[in-house]
Amino acid sequence: MRFEFIIRGYDLHSYGDQAIYLSRRKCWMKQSRKWILVGFVIIVAVVAVTVYTQLGPRSEVEREEQFFIEARRHMVEAQLRERDITDERVLEVMERLPRHRFVDESLRDVAYADHPLPIGEGQTISQPYVVALMTQSLKLDGSEKVLEVGTGSGYQAAVLAELAREVYTIEIREKLAKIAQNRLKDMGYDNIHVKWADGYFGWEEPAPFDAIMITAAVNHIPPYLVEQLDEGGILILPLGSTTYYQTLTLVKKKQMGLQVTYVTTVRFVPMIGEALKHE
Repeated sequence: MRFEFIIRGYDLHSYGDQAIYLSRRKCWMKQSRKWILVGFVIIVAVVAVTVYTQLGPRSEVEREEQFFIEARRHMVEAQLRERDITDERVLEVMERLPRHRFVDESLRDVAYADHPLPIGEGQTISQPYVVALMTQSLKLDGSEKVLEVGTGSGYQAAVLAELAREVYTIEIREKLAKIAQNRLKDMGYDNIHVKWADGYFGWEEPAPFDAIMITAAVNHIPPYLVEQLDEGGILILPLGSTTYYQTLTLVKKKQMGLQVTYVTTVRFVPMIGEALKHE
């Protein structure tokens, strides 16, 4: 008796032929599944690498940079916008400027925290909010020549340099002055001029200034700085006790005298040098 099987175009006339066909078909299907799986794995790997390359950090340096970007964004949103910093130019600069480059490497992870940090020589880099508030108070439009008294780390000078035409900054501590000068030069700031001197006397050669910022506590308004302030110019300083707290004070120079406005309570390290002789 003859048995005929028609399977996918094969004319199988015996159980033997059928068995051979099924065995080959089974082997072929097994091989096909293996190659399909290999192809799928390759596709997934290619997609994963592409996504990681385009969206994810590709090195330790890039992961660190992403961390700082997020930290700056949080600083601006939580510490500045949530308070009373409304100047979009100030907010944009502070979200972009790498504050962590102005502190010791051991403090970089907390560079954007809501408090001041030590920078050596008994000095500090101011709390981000205070930097933003003092900068915003000057109402810079980009055309100004600004004097800063108390360079410190150079961070405040860098913020000012992003918003004004020229910044002249004075630091009484030689070591801090040199570190800040080199740092700012390395960062490409050619509109910042650093001087090692007693800021109480100002900087006579480039005066008058459109704005002056004092970043150390003083119990009176230094007369030399008032003289070097252009008419219509603004001086901001922490005025009051050099031991405890001060009042952030805005002074506008007018033809008839000084217009004084009190902003808020702050705490700064004291101005040293000549300023101490007048306490």
